[in-house]
Amino acid sequence: MLSDLPIRKIIHVDMDAFYASVEQMDRPELKGLPLAVGGGQQRGVVSAASYEARKFGVRSAMSGALAAKLCPELVFVSPRFDRYKDISAKIRKIFFEYSDLVEPLSLDEAYIDVTENKKGILSATLIAKEIREKIKKEVGLTASAGISINKFIAKVASDYNKPDGQKTVPPEEVIQFLEVLDIRKFHGIGKVTAKKMYDLGIFTGLDLKQKSVPFLEGHFGKSGRYYYNVVRGIHSSSVKPNRIRKSLAAERTFSSNLSSELFIVEKLDQIAQEVSKRLQRLQIAGKTITLKLKYSDFKLQTRSKTLTYFVCSKDVILEHTKELLFQEKLQNSVRLVGISISNLNSDIKKQVVSEDISVQLKFEF
Repeated sequence: MLSDLPIRKIIHVDMDAFYASVEQMDRPELKGLPLAVGGGQQRGVVSAASYEARKFGVRSAMSGALAAKLCPELVFVSPRFDRYKDISAKIRKIFFEYSDLVEPLSLDEAYIDVTENKKGILSATLIAKEIREKIKKEVGLTASAGISINKFIAKVASDYNKPDGQKTVPPEEVIQFLEVLDIRKFHGIGKVTAKKMYDLGIFTGLDLKQKSVPFLEGHFGKSGRYYYNVVRGIHSSSVKPNRIRKSLAAERTFSSNLSSELFIVEKLDQIAQEVSKRLQRLQIAGKTITLKLKYSDFKLQTRSKTLTYFVCSKDVILEHTKELLFQEKLQNSVRLVGISISNLNSDIKKQVVSEDISVQLKFEF
């Protein structure tokens, strides 16, 4: 089946513990220490953890209180996003030395299509090695990489030899690689879905491969077709240098829980102002407004409404968000509130995307 598909050479580069590594690089006294970026205040959340901290079970998105309990010696530092953005720009500049087909996913990771690269290097494996060495030399940080025929497999592979390593899955090894892969390592399968698959007797790629499309769609909805395809090495999404923004959001975590809608309205005013400023700076607007509530028991709830027109005004966003807030009673006291705007008009603007590149199955990887 793979021989019927466009075969590309895709690299997924993922910086190792990026935020934490930047802090340890800039402050040598922090090297070797268990470190968490963010999360220091009473109700803070960990944005990133060093590998020394991860040994204790500290992970991103974990509450600072739990992180400190797991690792009493944990050092907390405040995030410096301007610094992270500056370093990310230097790293991306290195990517563009090899290809113009670079799709950033965040500050610390990106896809690079090197099927036809600027340096005429036949081996994507060698290109990935060169990129990682260049980042280490010019920036001072380590990166890991995955190399394969499509974005899905490259991303999965980049996590294999972390930190400071890489893994190549050439065309002839794709099926075997996917069949023995634990479904928890499939990109797009989270903890809840993984547990559901385990309950259905699906533990590996091979188990997943034996299920039919009707079975998978019956249990997982539209995602069923995605699972059916990727386990067969089918993932046709190309590397898109200009990714279309799908949503824009802002949120706030409070120092103390809010127990009344009246207290939340005051916070919504500030958040709506921030969202509006970002929309106007990017010269975009959206039709769908979503209110995000995280309760004191960490239960997450979202409420959305889609308008018939595009909005970016703070007053209009606030008006509709307040309607969503009072749509139903709060289930508990609230620790976090957010507003997001989606269904953006950037979705219908002309974007430059790369075309599919078809090449022979047998070529150097």
